[in-house]
Amino acid sequence: MQIAIIGAGVSGLLSALELIQQGCSVTIFDQQHAGKAASWAGGGILSPMYPWRYPAAVNQLAQYGKALYQEYNERLFPVTKIDFQIQHTGMLIFDPEDFAIGQSYAQRHQEPMQYAELLQGQQLHHINPQISEQFQQALFFPHLSNIRNPRVLQSLIVYLKQQPQVKFVEHCAIRKLHIQNQKVTAVHTENGEKFAADQVVLATGAWSQAWAEPLDLNIPVKPVHGQMALFKTPENWLPTMCMNKVMYLIPRRDGHIVCGSSMNDFGFDNTPKADIQQNIVDAVLEMVPALAQFSLVDQWAGLRPSSPNGVPYIGQIPEVDNLWANFGHFRNGLCMGPAAARLLRQLMLKQSTLVDPTAYSPERLLHPEMV
Repeated sequence: MQIAIIGAGVSGLLSALELIQQGCSVTIFDQQHAGKAASWAGGGILSPMYPWRYPAAVNQLAQYGKALYQEYNERLFPVTKIDFQIQHTGMLIFDPEDFAIGQSYAQRHQEPMQYAELLQGQQLHHINPQISEQFQQALFFPHLSNIRNPRVLQSLIVYLKQQPQVKFVEHCAIRKLHIQNQKVTAVHTENGEKFAADQVVLATGAWSQAWAEPLDLNIPVKPVHGQMALFKTPENWLPTMCMNKVMYLIPRRDGHIVCGSSMNDFGFDNTPKADIQQNIVDAVLEMVPALAQFSLVDQWAGLRPSSPNGVPYIGQIPEVDNLWANFGHFRNGLCMGPAAARLLRQLMLKQSTLVDPTAYSPERLLHPEMV
């Protein structure tokens, strides 16, 4: 089976990985360089931030993220020599209004990875001595991890490019789908070329709404600007992830600390903004004042594919027999990505599914009231 995947972010790349393991051949198209959009720009926390604020459908996919990335890393590393650097740091949350619900979440939803305990004073500062003295309580999630998403993308791309059944077509936008008798018969590039495929996957992230008019669908996915900042500290200087008021710090193995994040509607403008950077820096220094002694080495922004409630669209596009969706993951594309790609593969190849696919059905694109 020949499959065309439009979009080479984490959703498209993981979909390709899942499909080639089943004997499929894949051509991956991207309008820019593979792996350089929102998937690269994110933080890599392997959990929704404040999972109790999200629908069950988001958490249902996210809970598979850590185990599946470990599985993929074991398979890819011998070939690529690029480690995903999954960091088992745990996370501290300082928002007092979330303490009670956060403590009970794991038991109520049978998600042991989300186990949390409320730390006080000395106990808190023993686990993370860099935390500001103004914080004397925090919710600690010892089982939460983060992944170094640029390395994940690098490893996926290197691995896939070594597979004979995979072809990359980069810097090449797909502008048209030729549909006849409820089937896509070819995808057309902006250069006038056309490619045939048995199945086509839209993994087009923040750009997915462009398909609404051609497919006569309501696709409520739009770009949301999210900005990040990067500090460099000594290795292991910050022992845990930290979060307060939706702002976070994510320590990497080599001492880099990724800080974010923001949400703004700037259309497709992904340039960093000075005032947003200052807001991020102020927020993270409130949590970890000693970070001020280290250099701010980089900043960037990405475009999240926002969708109502953050529940992605995964499955067959209505009324087109061989067109499939895997988009609309909003803030949780990295942690939902592995399970979303596996679910897509299982639906496409008519296999048993790891979760009930109903909540993710693209039928919602015909019926906005289902969103």
